[in-house]
Amino acid sequence: MKVFTYSQARQQLSELLEYAKNEEVVIRRKDGSTFSLVPKRLRASPFDIPGIKSAATTNDILEAIRESRSTSTS
Repeated sequence: MKVFTYSQARQQLSELLEYAKNEEVVIRRKDGSTFSLVPKRLRASPFDIPGIKSAATTNDILEAIRESRSTSTS
């Protein structure tokens, strides 16, 4: 944990934010009050999945869909 005074935090904001990427940063005011700065973690969507490499073309995929639809309704 890194501690900055209010004045240091104001003057070195860029450095402070870099520290906060990896560890908690505390900013202390002259009156003794303290504030923590931690990075906000973004929640990923459950539908956000990585792509895959494939040799299949768009036409191959569309043909496979057409075939599966024609055989499932019979």
